[in-house]
Amino acid sequence: MSSNAAVAEHHHVGPGDPPHIHHMDSATAYGAAKLGMWLFLATEVLLFAVMFCSFAIMRFYHLAEFHDASHHLDLKAGAFNTVVLLVSSYTAAVAVTKAQKGDNKGIIKFFGISVACGLIFLLVKTYEYTGKAHHGMFPVVWNENFYEYKNFLGLYYCMTGLHALHVIIGMAVMVIYGILPARKNRYSGRYYTPVELGALYWHLVDLIWIYLFPLLYLVG
Repeated sequence: MSSNAAVAEHHHVGPGDPPHIHHMDSATAYGAAKLGMWLFLATEVLLFAVMFCSFAIMRFYHLAEFHDASHHLDLKAGAFNTVVLLVSSYTAAVAVTKAQKGDNKGIIKFFGISVACGLIFLLVKTYEYTGKAHHGMFPVVWNENFYEYKNFLGLYYCMTGLHALHVIIGMAVMVIYGILPARKNRYSGRYYTPVELGALYWHLVDLIWIYLFPLLYLVG
């Protein structure tokens, strides 16, 4: 098939039909997309694994500091955010189920709930950061009374800040590749790959927080 023919074929893709990819059938394209996402998620796991290892090493050398500093974190806020992300992970999974059934309104509804939960998570995290800044426990406004906790707080802001960035990216993915196309009835039982991959990314974001919460708020 010529490139012009491929383009013409692509333009005739209707709502709910998988996109036509030159030299690749739909099943192969689905498998390739899912494999690519899993490989990408593996690199994300490696990124946070390095930070977890750094935390473990620093905690070993500064045990008293990490133990005392962890008590200055807002345990209730951290626990609340954990519940929020667990709910968002459930609704993201439901969105995939709706996509498999061709229920575009269901995708909009449940991905919308996940995005709203992500926004709540970020607002709570902003509340935590603001409170710490007010007490001089923020990098740009260090209070000398808390400077002794610089190792713990440095890792805390690095790890939670990077995670918050991933939350923002995950929200954008669900809106751009899930909600907006679903408003045009793009997905069906024959084609729902972007919804599934977006949910996979969001599950990883939630899973990382499941490790961060006890590591920083409970074990520190």
